[in-house]
Amino acid sequence: MPRQLAIGLVMDPIETIKPAKDSTFAMLLAMARRGHRGHYMQLSDLWIGDGVAHARSQEVTVSDRPRDFFALDDAVEGAMTRFDIVLMRKDPPFDLEYVYATYALELAERSGVRVVNRPGALRDVNEKAFTAHFPQCCPQTLITRDRARIRAFLAEQERIVVKPMDGMGGASVFRLDQGDPNVSVILELMTQFDRRTVIAQRFLPEYQQGDKRIILIHGEPVDFALARIPAAGESRANLAAGGRGEAVPLTERDRWICAQLAPEMRARGLDFVGLDVIGDYLTEINVTSPTGIRELDKACGLDIAGRFIEHLETSHLS
Repeated sequence: MPRQLAIGLVMDPIETIKPAKDSTFAMLLAMARRGHRGHYMQLSDLWIGDGVAHARSQEVTVSDRPRDFFALDDAVEGAMTRFDIVLMRKDPPFDLEYVYATYALELAERSGVRVVNRPGALRDVNEKAFTAHFPQCCPQTLITRDRARIRAFLAEQERIVVKPMDGMGGASVFRLDQGDPNVSVILELMTQFDRRTVIAQRFLPEYQQGDKRIILIHGEPVDFALARIPAAGESRANLAAGGRGEAVPLTERDRWICAQLAPEMRARGLDFVGLDVIGDYLTEINVTSPTGIRELDKACGLDIAGRFIEHLETSHLS
């Protein structure tokens, strides 16, 4: 067993999470099983003083049950160099407060703290736009704020999906059909009259068989994906939008997509990533706080969080 590590976690308020589904909670459980100390923080607990990253943190104890699942010790303040590793697990929105937090985390990283995922990569890798680095893996895609370009793209593809660049959980995702009388008002709403950039992609009817979440740990895929299958009458498969999760083995095409992305993920220090794949196509690269591991663990008898923490142990010693 490796030496005990002090691992900080920047996350949403712990009392608001759903322990049966929360991937960060799974990481806390895995850390406890392996003898590591978890230290809980929120964005508001981070600050920079005279060029040094500081944090207010509380050591957290967790239990795998639906209620009374955590306990917090007294708060401690000080430089973030007291941590061996910090996991940035704050959910979107990816707003300026999130960006400001990455500045503090980057200073901590420069002082020798391992930050996962790397703060610079979190800023650079937009979860939708970064798919443009891998066009061979993606459906036809357009990123623009120009309504006329989107209309031309719709005429070419006949059916598309339009999404905000900073959305999550299926929020504000629209399917547009050529000839739909609502196209104008939807594009006005989405682009705010050509002032806000959106992403448009060719509609993939394969979503009905599941929008798959594939987990990569240091570029290596977990053998099973969580296929999020839409509810009846729903065009979105996200679990937050009422979809149901089903574990499915990776296909050869899934593994090919993972292999295309793996070198870039490793090079950028993106050690825990969630890919969204519909049919044969990559649609998103989730780097902020990918979820789905508790469902996969339960369905397939896996310990994905344990595998991730083991990777952190090994890489910390190397």
